[in-house]
Amino acid sequence: MRISLCIPMYNEAQIIENTAKELSAYMQKAFPCDEYEIIFSDDGSTDGSAELVKALQLPFVKTVGYEKNRGKGSAVRNAVLSSSGDIVMFTDADLAYGTEVVKKMTEALENDGEASLAIGSRNLTGDGYSGYTFMRKVASKAYIKVLSVVGGFRLTDSQCGCKAYRGEAARRIFAKCQVDGFAFDFETILRAQKEKLKIIEVPVKIVNHRDSKISVLRDAIKMLSDLRKIKKDIKNEDK
Repeated sequence: MRISLCIPMYNEAQIIENTAKELSAYMQKAFPCDEYEIIFSDDGSTDGSAELVKALQLPFVKTVGYEKNRGKGSAVRNAVLSSSGDIVMFTDADLAYGTEVVKKMTEALENDGEASLAIGSRNLTGDGYSGYTFMRKVASKAYIKVLSVVGGFRLTDSQCGCKAYRGEAARRIFAKCQVDGFAFDFETILRAQKEKLKIIEVPVKIVNHRDSKISVLRDAIKMLSDLRKIKKDIKNEDK
């Protein structure tokens, strides 16, 4: 079972070397050396993030990317379409959910032979938002709830930055995706639902904290607009 771990990055020079070293060390211990790859996908960084990763010359680590910043969705899509794994997973460059989550997510898919997509959720256990301030926790939960209602999902945490897919399904779905921004999660879920693929949720928790790059009000408005467009576009594909 080959694992492709995808890491989108945009101007992460301050942390990316430590992230690459930590992930490489973890993957070497957790998986046989010929059964994983780590793909860093550079979203048009201007601080040399990609060069820092390349200079480390870590085994089974590669970088992909492009010159102009497009958005997290584009970076994840680029990595997924460059992957070769039987399971394809992505998580954030700051390793917000730690490294052990890689094994947890991939094993969840391996143990459920019918599932094609595993979504991390901070809302399945009481400690999922451990370390969050009260206001940030409330804002995050409200943000996710509104987007899920509009999207028609019955998922508890559609925006969790930690997801794993069957490789074939991931590459098929992402090849059809068009959203470059944060709403890409919705597009992949809607496309998986359209194909009637089984989606499971896996409890995760935040272990590394930093300021979010998301502006709740600005990005929520943008995502609601993108979500309506995604639903319309997918519906029109059948016509």
